[in-house]
Amino acid sequence: MMLRFALLAALISTPAFAQEPAAAPPAPVVQPAPKPVTVRVDLETSEGRIVLELEKERAPITTANFLRYVDQKRLNGITFYRASKVAPGYGFIQGGVRNDPKRVLPPIKHEPTTKTGLTHSDGTITMARNAPGTASGDFVITVGAIPSMDADPKQPGDNLGFAAFGHVVEGMDIVRHILDEPTSPTQGTGVMKGQFLVAPVKIVSAHRE
Repeated sequence: MMLRFALLAALISTPAFAQEPAAAPPAPVVQPAPKPVTVRVDLETSEGRIVLELEKERAPITTANFLRYVDQKRLNGITFYRASKVAPGYGFIQGGVRNDPKRVLPPIKHEPTTKTGLTHSDGTITMARNAPGTASGDFVITVGAIPSMDADPKQPGDNLGFAAFGHVVEGMDIVRHILDEPTSPTQGTGVMKGQFLVAPVKIVSAHRE
């Protein structure tokens, strides 16, 4: 009898019969946040194609306004007419309807970057404006990051910045080429003097992909 109990004790103490530790529960799978809804627009210019990805979800008012111009073909035949060369290879180009009564639509509510979460990084498309709420059919594409165009509540006065609503996904070489084009030293007034292109670049057509 004693031999039997000794044998049983020996077997229980071996690794084969030792109690296994409880397995740790699997780590929860973290799903990536869904990508905000966007829409692509092709600008076919006389210098080549520029493809925009517009923030339909994060900047809905501004994107819907731009798409109205696209869908109604109000951008067909307009030009990029301004190149602001802040530094070599750095600045922005501007295009749009320039208050043409046959093309311009009513101005829209301003969407500041503090609301949309967007920033003016390299290749951002943003609306040109005077006072907040005056943007209509003129727009800017940045070359290089321009954080001074973002809204900044800490600043005095008009601190709402510009309404970024997308970015260039193809054709930044075309954008940089337009920025490098010659400008007239005499055209324009105020801060825009010397920034108008001698030979504006035509937007032949604008359409959704």
